[in-house]
Amino acid sequence: MTSHDVVAVIRRALRQQGRGDVKVGHAGTLDPMATGVLVVCVGGATRLSEYVMAHTKQYRAAMVFGIETDTYDADGTITARVPANALTRTEIEHAAMQLTGDIDQIPPMHSAIKVGGRKLYDIARSGQSIDRAPRRVTIERIDVLDFTVDDGAGTATAAVDVTCSAGTYIRSIAHDLGGLLGTGAHLSALERTASGRFKLEDAAPLETLKAEPDWQPYLIAPLDALADMPRVTLSPENAAHLAHGRAIPADIPDGVTAAAIYAGELAAIVTARGGAWHPHKVFLHSEASDPLKR
Repeated sequence: MTSHDVVAVIRRALRQQGRGDVKVGHAGTLDPMATGVLVVCVGGATRLSEYVMAHTKQYRAAMVFGIETDTYDADGTITARVPANALTRTEIEHAAMQLTGDIDQIPPMHSAIKVGGRKLYDIARSGQSIDRAPRRVTIERIDVLDFTVDDGAGTATAAVDVTCSAGTYIRSIAHDLGGLLGTGAHLSALERTASGRFKLEDAAPLETLKAEPDWQPYLIAPLDALADMPRVTLSPENAAHLAHGRAIPADIPDGVTAAAIYAGELAAIVTARGGAWHPHKVFLHSEASDPLKR
């Protein structure tokens, strides 16, 4: 199931509840083979997806060494086999250390990134492979949780936890680890365990949302979703200025983005520039207080 499929299920459920005009979107694509946390934004919260999407992600993954595929995962065509049953856990841990920190990661050909106006996976499906520009990502840690060897298959499998920035491809981490170790590797399973403050243990199963008409226990207020963002409390005068798209004074360095609060609710997303808070997205007198409004 794709992330788009999940959004479609939520839309259908809302239509059945008589809320067919409510906007729905997601904050961070999951590969079709992946499971776990997918943050879904509804109503006015869809305008916050770019901020929610930017949060640090956590994954649990299974990586098979000794088999390389064209998609870097188990859904792809095998492109190379190299015996990996002599590999050790320590070797994988040492290779993982080389991929931590700020790195330049080359995305898979089978990905939604656009090059020249075309998505890479469309180019790949036409039988082509092109050079991809590396993307700067941050991999905070790669922890090897378990390690097994299959002598019969000539492979080794590692279960790992990865903490990384948004935009990181776990498939590429598997592929790159295989390259460093000279065995090749691919991703065989992936679960997103957290996206920022959104944890797997707190997630609502999709089947529950399809069957349950009352979603209030599962909804998270916009301000709570932006808990890690700096906050600015507005006076009535400044709230009025922002409501009309006007900047307000700010004694803070340029480039800081903050959640502006008025009467206990999200009023706007503002960015500091030239000694003033400039409104980026304004929610005053709109849908900010009710995520199921248009």
